[in-house]
Amino acid sequence: MNRLFSVVFKCNLVILLALTSFMSWAQSNALPENYPNKTIKIVVPFSPGSASDILARALGERLNAAWGQSVIIENKPGAGGTIATAMVAKSDPDGYTLIIVSTGHVVNPSIYKNLSYDTLRDVIGVAPIANFPSVLVIPALAKEKNLKEFVEYAKQNPGKLNFVSGGTGSGSHMSAEKFILNAQIQAQHIPLKGAPEMAVEVASGRAQFGFMPIVSALPAIRSGQLRALAVTTEQRSSALPDVPSISEAGEPGGLFNFWIGLLAPGKTPPAIIQKLNVEIAKIVQTPEMKSRLATLGAEPMLMTSAQFDAYMALEFKTMGAIIKAANIRLD
Repeated sequence: MNRLFSVVFKCNLVILLALTSFMSWAQSNALPENYPNKTIKIVVPFSPGSASDILARALGERLNAAWGQSVIIENKPGAGGTIATAMVAKSDPDGYTLIIVSTGHVVNPSIYKNLSYDTLRDVIGVAPIANFPSVLVIPALAKEKNLKEFVEYAKQNPGKLNFVSGGTGSGSHMSAEKFILNAQIQAQHIPLKGAPEMAVEVASGRAQFGFMPIVSALPAIRSGQLRALAVTTEQRSSALPDVPSISEAGEPGGLFNFWIGLLAPGKTPPAIIQKLNVEIAKIVQTPEMKSRLATLGAEPMLMTSAQFDAYMALEFKTMGAIIKAANIRLD
């Protein structure tokens, strides 16, 4: 009898512990009552006027309209976004402190040593917002009329070509390095401050090519200063319908997505992440937001939070491999 009692007691204890554990998990992952019920802060790791800043403010306006809570934008630029990300990673995981990041988020661990946060654990994906297609441009006076001719020219002049970017580790830099590695050509990197300087250097012929955001390159393409050879997306861009995709042009290895998305501290309850994800998906599909994105040369991105996390993990590996192969270092 004592033995039977002991067995029953142990079974009940196991069940009780399991129920306690489940209840604790359920409580920690349940949506807090009335979330959100106070001001939400979106941190932007770049200066006012940047694409990330513009999207953060557009998103904040629409979250405010949907939920009736204030959304403030805090610009905290510096060190490629790592300062802002470190701050958010250490914030309370309550859904009230979020951060807008870009492709640079998954580049930073490979070029900045000893980061104070884990890129894939201490901040997690809420939702992607948009993809910004880029375009490969060369001087309008160049003899090469298409991408095939340009790659052949580059191979005949190894190491003699210069390419520009918006800075070491930027999307324009990583896009160019990926193309260079896959096309098996050689070129010297000239980091600049941003797209306007890139357009000037390529148009003048001081640099032979660069990968620029379509919206930034359009004025110089339309004015006849730059020649567009290919866009970096799988499909052609509606902004440049006569320019082939890089796959169509014969270099599928040059596909590159420059994306912007929203993250939260790593231990934010899944229910909060889910509510944010659903609302953001609604926002990016509204005609008003699609129109705002189009003016930036961007396209909406839709993923669940789990899909976004998986996407960033893959991007982290891809960017790391490019950085290692190209021996990219901060000056």
